[in-house]
Amino acid sequence: MDLYEYQARDLFAKHGVPVLAGKVASTPEEAFDAATELLKEGDLVVVKAQVKTGGRGKAGGVKLARTAEEAREKANQILGMDIKGHTVHRVLIADGAEIAEEYYFSILLDRSERRYLAMCSVEGGVEIEQLAVERPEALARIGVDPNVGIDEAKAKEIVDAAGFDEDLKDQVIDVIIKLWDVYTKEDATLVEVNPLVKSAEGKIIALDGKVTLDDNAAFRHEDHEALVDKQTENPLEAKAKALDLNYVKLEGGSVGIIGNGAGLVMSTLDVVAYAGEQYGAGPANFLDIGGGASATVMSNGLDVVLNDPDVKSAFVNVFGGITACDEVARGIVAALDILGDTADKPIVVRLDGNRVEEGRAILAEANHPLVILVDTMDGAAAKAAELAAK
Repeated sequence: MDLYEYQARDLFAKHGVPVLAGKVASTPEEAFDAATELLKEGDLVVVKAQVKTGGRGKAGGVKLARTAEEAREKANQILGMDIKGHTVHRVLIADGAEIAEEYYFSILLDRSERRYLAMCSVEGGVEIEQLAVERPEALARIGVDPNVGIDEAKAKEIVDAAGFDEDLKDQVIDVIIKLWDVYTKEDATLVEVNPLVKSAEGKIIALDGKVTLDDNAAFRHEDHEALVDKQTENPLEAKAKALDLNYVKLEGGSVGIIGNGAGLVMSTLDVVAYAGEQYGAGPANFLDIGGGASATVMSNGLDVVLNDPDVKSAFVNVFGGITACDEVARGIVAALDILGDTADKPIVVRLDGNRVEEGRAILAEANHPLVILVDTMDGAAAKAAELAAK
């Protein structure tokens, strides 16, 4: 789960990372009230669009204000904006800061090396991606052993590699160790600060933050549920999550995909995308029902997929292993009985593997008007794409 900037800021503050004061507003009036409060201690606030994408500044989603009335006007301009397909529903009203220098720091999961990776640069700011491409030597990359983590020695290695001035190193080391606490104690897969700044007074501050939390660790963090943005969450993904299904909505597709096993589902997406080129149809989702295909699991999967208005046909692609094809077939028949009239789109089924003949016989005997049994994966993908186009 990606967090908004204000949520990342709150997590930083929770773990002692130095941040500036800020308040969230969803209306111009709330922005006025927030700015009124913050301007008691300063003469400048920043009105920042809260969206889960970059490029806010260039899109006009970050504006300065010196009065509460001006903050209200800026908030009114930003709220409702579209930034790279993301609608702005909230703004962060934050204290302004006189910035002397900008830096960059992040911790992420390096899957290829089976470790964590810390990246740091004394040349931070909005163009860090460009810096990484054009001058990679300016971005220090330090591997972090999961069994050791970032202690004071590792933090010193990071700041030395990045080239911080001696008078700043102690401050930056302290901030890096606290950001490591955020990463580990909140079960994150990414913690990024861009920019990490030195103020005119010489203080190191996390001015902007990006955090991605590991959903697999949600059971350890009941408080993380409050971070979910119900307003912008895809309702189908929310429904699938509640049903304990591995579902991801894809844009632009019209063939609903259900398979057992992530690898098989990924292959199915590719085959449907290829077969659908001649029909103008593509995969509409990723849905892995896992190793079990009981009637309840299958009906839940079909319920989610068939209720997607973008879906015009469904493709159930199952390879029987521990779960045999006859059990899958009974699950499909029972699922359609459970769904009744709510199932009203053609369903192409391809079965293979353990007890495939028995499974096909069960579906043939049921002879459900919506079910079309196809022997091969390529043939089933083509049929599903054809039906979706019709």
